[in-house]
Amino acid sequence: MDNPKELALPRLKPLMLVGTGSDVGKSVLAAGFCRIFKQDGYHPAPFKGQNMSLNSYVTADGLEMGRAQVVQAEAAQVPCQVDMNPVLLKPTSDRSSQVIVLGKPIGNQSAHAYFKENDRSALFETVKGAFDRLQAQYAPVVLEGAGSISELNLKHRDITNMRMAQHAGAATYLVADIDKGGVFGSVYGTIALLTPEERACMQGIIINKFRGDPRLFEEGKGLMEKLTGLPVVGIIPHYNDIFIEQEDSVVLDKKYRRAVEGKINVAVILLRRLSNFTDFDRLENDPRVNLYYSNDPSEIAEAAIIILPGSKNTLSDLLVLHNSGVAQAIVKAHKEGKTIVGICGGYQMLGETLADPHQVEGEIEHMPGLGLLPVHTVLERNKTTRQCHFRFRGGPEACSGYEIHMGVTSVPSDPRPVALLDDGSSDGYWLNDRTWGSYIHGILDNDTVIDQLLAPYDQRVLANVLSYAEYKSQQFDRLADLMRANLDMESIYDTLKYK
Repeated sequence: MDNPKELALPRLKPLMLVGTGSDVGKSVLAAGFCRIFKQDGYHPAPFKGQNMSLNSYVTADGLEMGRAQVVQAEAAQVPCQVDMNPVLLKPTSDRSSQVIVLGKPIGNQSAHAYFKENDRSALFETVKGAFDRLQAQYAPVVLEGAGSISELNLKHRDITNMRMAQHAGAATYLVADIDKGGVFGSVYGTIALLTPEERACMQGIIINKFRGDPRLFEEGKGLMEKLTGLPVVGIIPHYNDIFIEQEDSVVLDKKYRRAVEGKINVAVILLRRLSNFTDFDRLENDPRVNLYYSNDPSEIAEAAIIILPGSKNTLSDLLVLHNSGVAQAIVKAHKEGKTIVGICGGYQMLGETLADPHQVEGEIEHMPGLGLLPVHTVLERNKTTRQCHFRFRGGPEACSGYEIHMGVTSVPSDPRPVALLDDGSSDGYWLNDRTWGSYIHGILDNDTVIDQLLAPYDQRVLANVLSYAEYKSQQFDRLADLMRANLDMESIYDTLKYK
């Protein structure tokens, strides 16, 4: 804590946000609290014991963690570290996930084995240890729960929600999404199902995503407080004009759009196991672009640029592309001179063959690729996870990104790399200006890459605009302003004091 203002402030207890269900806005609100505490001179950090997401990131020391806590660390303006998300589940199918503990994969498990057969006591000790290390460095730690806290059949194996709140001694707030409907039943039922020990952690309720004039909910606020015995400390309005990176791919349903005139239309192939969809947030926010997700060949045909994203089950998703007509639509677009780009698993799919001899992903051992790049990929048991600093096509601008993949891709004897890394290695294959693939997640966060991608369709280079990092920081500030205006921060700060 090298900020003199921080040294003069009292140390605060942890704050925890739990939910009536999934997708109620806990992750975004946690990011907002991280920025508020940072603005007020504290030294906050985020924490979530267990994430289930295909959206992940690699720390500076090569460890993998969920991107939600990376976003929250950005809001807190602290380096991300794997203790912020010690357990990450990455679904490989509807019934199994890769389990990542403290940044390293320990194998695949079925949902039944993970949630029912294991008592997870050792895993809970790992989670508590990660929190304790963070707590020694930062205050307040902003914890995020997972899903609903009233899943009675799972509570005795909980490593993320109320058992974590009790261990942390956190001032805990219940977040409810009023836009889903049934807010009284979900809030009252959730509180009613808590044990006395869990109930003692609860300090209040936050109503999220309210549409209209919040004064219309004044009577409802009073009724909810009477029913639950807890104060409603804030009613956060629904907004569409603040961009905060989302955690779950459920938001892709809201991005299912078609081509529009007057913009460069970019179609991202909507894979079943699409990973790291945040790779396209920077591109989606470019004013020259209309970006949409689709697995409909007719919609894909309307785009000028087609991007194959990463996948947690590349061969299975590739089989679907072949059987659905999407692969043929991509090849046809390539022949028509449109731009085709593959990122990570999408890069592998653009090659000639893709093999999984050790059945790392599943039962499919070999598949033909789309044949647009002269490369061949073999999946291996060891996962590559590293941050990358590189020059795009050998240009002068310094770029950054990260790799997360199980495959090794062989290229022809005349390599044509997309990126030259600072360590002397290279990445990807560049067929031409309109056809290339790369393993680097976040490659499209770099302005020089975006400008090259769009150049065949729009020669404008955006000038006097914020960098993507500056833009995201500005959005965190806007979120903090919105939350301050609609939360009783004085009351919340009071619950965080050690008494």
